Amino acid sequence: RRSGQYTMNHDHSRKIPDGASFDRSGSQDSLDELSMDDYWKELENIHETRGNNHEERVALVVKEPDEGELEEEWLKEAGLSNLFGESSGDSLESVVFLSTLTRTQKAAVEKRIETVTQTMRKKNKQHQIPDVRDIFRLQNDSKGKVCDGSEPSTVRTSENKNETEDGTKGPKFSLGTDEQKSLLEDMPSSDTDINLEISFAEQAANLKDSSVGKMYKGGGGDTLLPNFRLPKDKTGTTKIGDLAPQDMKKVYSLALIELTALYDILGTEFKQQKAVKIKTKDSGLFGVPLSLLLEQDQKKVPGTKIPLIFQKLIAQIEETTLETEGLLRIPGVATRVKGLCQELEAKFYEGTFNWENVKQHDAASLLKLFIRELPQPLLTVEYLKAFQDVQNLPTRKQQLQALNLLVILLPEANRDTLKVLLEFLQRVIDHRDKNKMTLKNVAMVMAPNLFTFHGFGSKAIEQSEFVMAAGTANVMRFMIQYQKLLWTIPKFIVNQVRKQNTESQKKEKKDKAMKKLLKKMAYDREKHEKQEKTPNDTDVPQGVIRVQAPHLSKVSMAIQLTEELKAGDIVARFLSQKSGNVQTLKKEEVFLYEIGGNIGERCLDDDTYMKDLYQLNPNAEWVIKPKQS
Repeated sequence: RRSGQYTMNHDHSRKIPDGASFDRSGSQDSLDELSMDDYWKELENIHETRGNNHEERVALVVKEPDEGELEEEWLKEAGLSNLFGESSGDSLESVVFLSTLTRTQKAAVEKRIETVTQTMRKKNKQHQIPDVRDIFRLQNDSKGKVCDGSEPSTVRTSENKNETEDGTKGPKFSLGTDEQKSLLEDMPSSDTDINLEISFAEQAANLKDSSVGKMYKGGGGDTLLPNFRLPKDKTGTTKIGDLAPQDMKKVYSLALIELTALYDILGTEFKQQKAVKIKTKDSGLFGVPLSLLLEQDQKKVPGTKIPLIFQKLIAQIEETTLETEGLLRIPGVATRVKGLCQELEAKFYEGTFNWENVKQHDAASLLKLFIRELPQPLLTVEYLKAFQDVQNLPTRKQQLQALNLLVILLPEANRDTLKVLLEFLQRVIDHRDKNKMTLKNVAMVMAPNLFTFHGFGSKAIEQSEFVMAAGTANVMRFMIQYQKLLWTIPKFIVNQVRKQNTESQKKEKKDKAMKKLLKKMAYDREKHEKQEKTPNDTDVPQGVIRVQAPHLSKVSMAIQLTEELKAGDIVARFLSQKSGNVQTLKKEEVFLYEIGGNIGERCLDDDTYMKDLYQLNPNAEWVIKPKQS
């Protein structure tokens, strides 16, 4: 199949009233029509470029899954595959995991297990097939009633707020649905505050039950987007990249379950797409899988996370000036772009390519070409449809919440590249007075490059393509406008990770056999010897934390916690203690980390109130160090 297969049909470019085409002033209505005009024009340019590109292009085939296959895949992705199949005996870890889920998250898991179970029974697979009720019963017996919607948990009084269900002292994580309801009622939340403390799906379920659900409709009609913001969290905002890999894995599973629960509650189907493997180029610049491109770039520049050609094209566009009128909208000359493309393939890595002759509009066209030519979409085959479906969610806030979870679900390379792209697009928009590229124009021009993908040619899409064009442009607008919020890990998910870690540690303590006990004794002995060398936490009085800073001249300090003390203050205190022999690190190079206790590792933002965080994780160690790239 030739490369011209893509999701939109281009006849719509003719539907725009002739006279309107370039009159960019005029009423609001004509602006909507005109900005859609930008969309169809961009699509036409793409079509032309593809037409000029005579190489045969393999269209990506999206596989139609068999019955139950999607759900089975989903459970695997969510880290719950050991609830069925050959490994179903080893489900202790999953039991811990399930005990931390909210009511809506559990419902989403139950729904998928039910389907897989029925399919397996039909196929009569020889596995031991658990009854979905048993799985959750098992887990309810073991504990975790606080999260189960079926048993009202009493809202606790302030005296016992730090007692867990079995009466032991410990930090309390708000996850239970009934607590969530009361929290929802207590929270003075404005329409533009994004509440990260409570599961998004729970918020949607509660909205559905009340009349508040009529807040905002989505839709692309009004140009002004609400000024959404995150209320300040005293225990610090967690950004993607702040957590250790083992905790990020848990975040991924929870985000997948949460997104599915949110789509379930809102009546939108959530289906991950699967691509059939196709042969792709294994070297070069354009049309090379992102992971492969980064592999070859890391040989040149160790630790690089964004393809070098992508970084260079953005730098090239910015070098000229971002004030050029019609930047990104006006295409480069197609034949010249094609020539540059071939020349770059030959000379980029050798460093012999002459950038001085590259015109700005050509560089912008090359940047868009790079995104389109990726063998799999930047937003991934799995989630491209889910990103498109964000437009179908009822409220603006829910659309934003879904995008937040989708960004978390993207593979690291895709997410990092998307972030750099969105930041660049925002810088273009910052010069809108001169370049005439508003948020809406940029979204219209960029949407076809991210959302129309060769091989996603399904009839259903073609029928509703006008709606979809406006919808994807809207999603694009959201991603640019709210990019700062989208890279935040919601607090309720971080709390679920903390709870899982706490539960796992408890189980481990009970279940570890002699071998592990001996190991622990050896480890304790070693730790004890270390403690003898450095007076450690054993000597630290209540309300004081010991902060280690192995990279700084002052390597350790006992810090008295006060209501107002923030992470940034502690870092500043360490940095003010200079001595000549240690290389000096600047404020923006080192961060305070919360390590251990109920989290693997978390990089703290400067505004984290330490006393609040200490109460949430009293067993953590506190270390100042540079951020790992």
